[in-house]
Amino acid sequence: MAADTSVEILQKVLENEILQTAKVVEEHLDAEMQKLDQMDEDELEHLKQRRLEALKKAQQQKQEWLSKGHGEYREIPSERDFFQEVKESKNVVCHFYRDTTFRCQIMDKHLTVLAKKHVETKFLKLNAEKSPFLCERLRIKVIPTVALIKDGKTQDYIVGFTDLGNTDDFTTETLEWRLGCADIINYSGKLDGPPFQSPKEILEPSFTK
Repeated sequence: MAADTSVEILQKVLENEILQTAKVVEEHLDAEMQKLDQMDEDELEHLKQRRLEALKKAQQQKQEWLSKGHGEYREIPSERDFFQEVKESKNVVCHFYRDTTFRCQIMDKHLTVLAKKHVETKFLKLNAEKSPFLCERLRIKVIPTVALIKDGKTQDYIVGFTDLGNTDDFTTETLEWRLGCADIINYSGKLDGPPFQSPKEILEPSFTK
């Protein structure tokens, strides 16, 4: 009975959130339409030029990222290459792997997808057995470990799969959420809870108190 009540409460909460979101979007669209209706031809032309310039700038930025090796998940051959790669990009994700570790192959699969989606970030992999100095310096003891580097400094680590639901079957979206929490990619989803945690699981603790 308590479970049924929890589901009903959850459904009502979700329905209210959807209605509120729809209302906000509708009000925003109405305001934008009203602004456009009140603009003269010169203002509309100015707005058009600003948007074209923004698109052009975004395209130039993307090309710059691609020229630095963004947009693909790449293996770098040595520790020396690591320092050069990190130095030239603001956001870097580096997977320290080992050939004999099965979970590294799982991580590879997800990082390959995210590298193409998040061109703003550089995605790399480095064989931990061939980079002992770097592993010691970064205190990497568990494989796989993913180092999250911003402005040349290591800000965070994903160690094993603990932050990803502690399962080999975690989704790419879960890893994307974790990278978003570290602000190492431009993440557009919600950060208040991992995708592998259902709304029921988030609410349940409050019902058991």
